[in-house]
Amino acid sequence: MDRITGRRITGMNHLQQSIADILTTPLGSRLQRRTYGSLLPGLIDQPDNARTRLRCYAAIASALMNWEPRLRVTRVGMQSGEAPGQATVTLEGEYLGSAMSMSVRIRVRGAA
Repeated sequence: MDRITGRRITGMNHLQQSIADILTTPLGSRLQRRTYGSLLPGLIDQPDNARTRLRCYAAIASALMNWEPRLRVTRVGMQSGEAPGQATVTLEGEYLGSAMSMSVRIRVRGAA
């Protein structure tokens, strides 16, 4: 179901919505699924340096490997946002089962 319109979505649109939901949901914030989500929202507020970027990439890969079996990530990029505590994540990968390549941009905010 599309989170904005409430209409049924499938395929690539559903996958993109799922990726955004996983990466923007703070780990431990869902009551019945404490392991759902990622550490990324908490890392966005950390200093913008190589160590934090590496931790962000690891958080992205780990969350998507755990929660999105339809995707094989081939590249992750990240840019600082327009304001402190924001970033834009760019993912490239394969939509498994369809042999389609994909590219997604997701805006992420800090957990605060």
